[in-house]
Amino acid sequence: MNGNPDEISALTLMPMSEMLRRPGPEPQIQAQGRHSASQDKTWCGLQRTLRTLVGSCDPIRHGVSWDSSPGGRCPRILTSLLLLVATATLAAAQTTEPPACGRPQRLSRIVGGEDSTDAEWPWVVSIQKNGTHHCAGSLLTRHWVVTAAHCFKGNLNKPAQFSVLLGAWQLGNPGLRSQEVGIAWVQPHPVYSWKEGSRADIALVRLEHSIQFSERVLPICLPDSSVRLLPDTNCWIAGWGSINDGVPLPHPQTLQKLKVPIIDSGVCSRLYWRGAGQGAITEDMLCAGYLEGERDACLGDSGGPLMCQVEGTWLLAGIISWGEGCAERNRPGVYISLAAHRSWVQRIVQGVQLRGHSQGSGPAGRRGRTLGSPHRSGAAGSRRA
Repeated sequence: MNGNPDEISALTLMPMSEMLRRPGPEPQIQAQGRHSASQDKTWCGLQRTLRTLVGSCDPIRHGVSWDSSPGGRCPRILTSLLLLVATATLAAAQTTEPPACGRPQRLSRIVGGEDSTDAEWPWVVSIQKNGTHHCAGSLLTRHWVVTAAHCFKGNLNKPAQFSVLLGAWQLGNPGLRSQEVGIAWVQPHPVYSWKEGSRADIALVRLEHSIQFSERVLPICLPDSSVRLLPDTNCWIAGWGSINDGVPLPHPQTLQKLKVPIIDSGVCSRLYWRGAGQGAITEDMLCAGYLEGERDACLGDSGGPLMCQVEGTWLLAGIISWGEGCAERNRPGVYISLAAHRSWVQRIVQGVQLRGHSQGSGPAGRRGRTLGSPHRSGAAGSRRA
């Protein structure tokens, strides 16, 4: 950031007439989609609830004026200026190193779930199609999101229809601190067949430009090779999908969360043997949920995370993929295992963070075999987009 360090104000609420009048050079704003201000003017400070730069202003007529050039006037579009200044301040505050993955800075309908708290799951994103929630996803880095490949069936070459909404706790009221970014391209797994219940139902989404990390926008970790998920391990899912078949999440569409236990892969295969076909549960799938039903992911939750906590860090164990109905008896959710596709993700996404058990935390053999299978979509053997 250029200029005097005193130009960064504290969180205050001041009338326009009381704003500081200290000249200072106008910073360069270089984020894509933002205006780049010239250096021969000074910012007019507009202090509200966000940190803003304090420039050289006099409270004349419309409340402010440029006084770095004779007779100049401040722009009348004060709202736009507020957004520009806030963006510059946030950008300047970014560090070169990404924040630690899988650690929310705030500690605190999926069928049978409950409202999450604001910033509880800062890596969960909404993938929007033509401005409407379509699928969920998980933030890996400033440029990459991971989701289910089937979310882009028939639209793989139409990225302009999609955008990614980050930092929004309630879709009906995303707030000023949310970020919406376009999609540059989508990279589905090369083995994915675009059929219902296909293995490798995973895709990487490249964002049009870098996002800004904050307490509401943080990356999640991938599990390293030390992580093994035993049956009955409690993990969590989150999403903005339907709260039951044909029943959308009501306004303000608060992010839902649900604790789900990992189900043994052999048990899950036997449950899906009838009606889904032999081998429906493949080696890259995980099952989680409740055999009695009543609680599960549903339509619109596809692509969202199955999250498991290891030594205080949240890991992306799976991606919500498919299932039979929503919360039906003996039809648990099926997820795509990130452990099974970790190498593929690492080849494409630079800077993705891996975490696992610390050295000496216990014998790996006692942690069981890593299973992976994300949640489902709606009808029998259907996806959850």
